[in-house]
Amino acid sequence: MWEHFQHIADVGVRGVGATVEEAFAEGARALAAVIYDVDAVRSETCVEVVCTADDLDLLFADWLNALIYEMEVRKMLFGRFAVSIDGTRLCGRAWGEAFDSQRHAISVGVKAATYMELKVFQLDDRQWVAQCVVDV
Repeated sequence: MWEHFQHIADVGVRGVGATVEEAFAEGARALAAVIYDVDAVRSETCVEVVCTADDLDLLFADWLNALIYEMEVRKMLFGRFAVSIDGTRLCGRAWGEAFDSQRHAISVGVKAATYMELKVFQLDDRQWVAQCVVDV
């Protein structure tokens, strides 16, 4: 599950999952959904992303920022994500396709994942949550 949450000028993204890895993957879907319709993206190409950070909070922001970078540099959109985390090292995969202006409508550009509202935590029901505000 993923969702957006209210923020004064920007957009909050939140991923929820049974594991921290699922929460990170759903957080990536939430990020993508700010920009475009993730369900309209074909899983034609896989891009691998590796990040390291001092803690899970920073790792989540680094993961999202790495995806923003990959989308911009490769001119791609991603619709499916998978993550594995070992300590403070993340190995992620994003599947997608080249941007096609005939098929993909861009809602808004995202500049970066910020440290505002940045937190990764576990709920009482054992679900993991990864969230932050993205600068649009």
